[in-house]
Amino acid sequence: MLVKLTLSSMRKMFKDYLVLLFGLTISIAIFYMFQTLAQNKVFVEANSLISSIMFVFHVGSFILGFITIFYIFYATSFIQTLRQKEMGMYMTLGAKKGKITQLMFFETFFIGIISLVVGIIVGVGLSIGISDLLMQQLDFSVEGFKAVYTSSILTTVIFYIILFLLTSIVNAWQIGRRSVLHLLHAGQQQDFVKVSGVKTFFGVLFAIILIGIGYFAMIKIAYLQHFGVILASVTIIPGTYLVFISFLPYFLKKLKQNRQLNEKGINSFTLGQLRFRMLNLTKVLGTVAMLIALGLGAMTAGISFYHNIEIQSSMFHANDVAIHQPTEQDLEALKAMDVTEQHTYTYKVTDDGIYFLKNRLVEDPPLVQAYNAQFELPKKQRVEDKLPASSYSLQEDAGSEELPENWWTAISNEINANYYMFGTASIYIVDQAKYNEIDANENEVILARVEDFKADIPQLEKIDKGQAQIAEKYRGEPVENTGSKFTNYVALKSLASGTIFMGIFLGIAFLMMMASVLMFKLLSSAGADIHRYSMLRKIGVRKSLLKKSIYRELFLLFLFPALVGLVHVIVGMQMFSFIIIEPYTKIWIPISIFFVIYGLYYLITVHLYKRIVLPKEK
Repeated sequence: MLVKLTLSSMRKMFKDYLVLLFGLTISIAIFYMFQTLAQNKVFVEANSLISSIMFVFHVGSFILGFITIFYIFYATSFIQTLRQKEMGMYMTLGAKKGKITQLMFFETFFIGIISLVVGIIVGVGLSIGISDLLMQQLDFSVEGFKAVYTSSILTTVIFYIILFLLTSIVNAWQIGRRSVLHLLHAGQQQDFVKVSGVKTFFGVLFAIILIGIGYFAMIKIAYLQHFGVILASVTIIPGTYLVFISFLPYFLKKLKQNRQLNEKGINSFTLGQLRFRMLNLTKVLGTVAMLIALGLGAMTAGISFYHNIEIQSSMFHANDVAIHQPTEQDLEALKAMDVTEQHTYTYKVTDDGIYFLKNRLVEDPPLVQAYNAQFELPKKQRVEDKLPASSYSLQEDAGSEELPENWWTAISNEINANYYMFGTASIYIVDQAKYNEIDANENEVILARVEDFKADIPQLEKIDKGQAQIAEKYRGEPVENTGSKFTNYVALKSLASGTIFMGIFLGIAFLMMMASVLMFKLLSSAGADIHRYSMLRKIGVRKSLLKKSIYRELFLLFLFPALVGLVHVIVGMQMFSFIIIEPYTKIWIPISIFFVIYGLYYLITVHLYKRIVLPKEK
């Protein structure tokens, strides 16, 4: 009979259970996605720029496992919130406590097993979908990655079965130890938060000191190296929790004491709601802030690596492409690109060397990347050095003058007249008179800059294949690297693709999980607020004001960890400043993705919270 009543109740609350299944499924899917990388040692070590990457993944597995345990206990406590009052009614009608605890155990475990099966399927699907999408959008392939990894499935199944057994036992035990009266009035206890000025001061002071040390370690990571990573971890994590444990209750107390704010509308009720639950929420908010920092940080680093490939490939190239002896196909490819600057120079090839016409170079000088004495990031500048002599050489030559540095850079790096194109041939720049004396066919080289280098990759690839054939003719050997900006870009992308993939892949996974922790904590404690909202409704408070109060209350709870997590990420990106030229390049992309995911969780939480706490109109 009780089983039938339970099934009937579950059908009645199907939408609430669907939310629980969704949250558990996401948790399992993300845990599995992480394990597909963490346990694939060959793939990770072969596709990473970080030598100690497996150690990082082992630490990450431990952190994720700890967070998952924390998350699952909060998620499954949602079942208690939904069912404990009903269980109390069953006991009032004569049901035995042993039968009630048995029902709670099997109900929790049953939902866990269903979510485990669905979660692994979803995890495999997400692994395939996200990996394919990343490879397609970022235009690279990651060799050795497997979306279906047997050891990852086994690890996930064993971990979650043990976890669901534990949570089922805990849920059943908690129901069994409570009295009928306690169950019938479940969730009506208030969290009293004692805010001491002295404790708050020292708590905030220690938080600032710890986070400050952690930030210093991240900024100076190039000098501190491994010690810096450890120092940042052991200071920022406790510092973050201290911010929420010490500062947040005090901050809300001060808001509550602001009469102008407190007495406006039902702000007094909204702020009171936050204070009632703050004792339990502080640790949850700290956890969410750290998850945001981990997820958004991983994604930001991955995207920053990707966008810095083009910047790094431009370190020695102010121009985007040099086309020697252009064919019709080359000209068509060039025409298909959005060219912002174009130059054409002439040269002749003999057995003695390569001779460029000085007049054309001086009349239309190209841009070069110029370095200063401190070897800071180069800046593009036009070559302005005069060439008064009749002949110059890139190499030491008794019959020619030494070429000025900027012109040497222009010929060798920009026009690509170097070993990659012409092998060991000598390179000369001569005036019109000497140029006319050379008995050889005249060739052209087109130097161009485009508006969007990445958008023109397909055209640049076609051009580079043609340039490789020309280089093979002059060098007399197969050529894989033409020395162009395009080949530098491809080489850098190949080197960094694995790290980019892992960063974005894990970043998306962590961001999908982080708000679920907060969502289920809020929903699991929503039952305690039903009578408060019901009372306000009965004394005449408009439903629209109650809805507005919910939006504000939950917005603040979502806002606090988001701000702390974002600050951690912005400062933390300094860790990559010694290997990434511009670590903040396109940082708005991961932040936008974060706000979309976080915003969706906020709206879902508000909707579900309203369904639980607002009285239904008859």
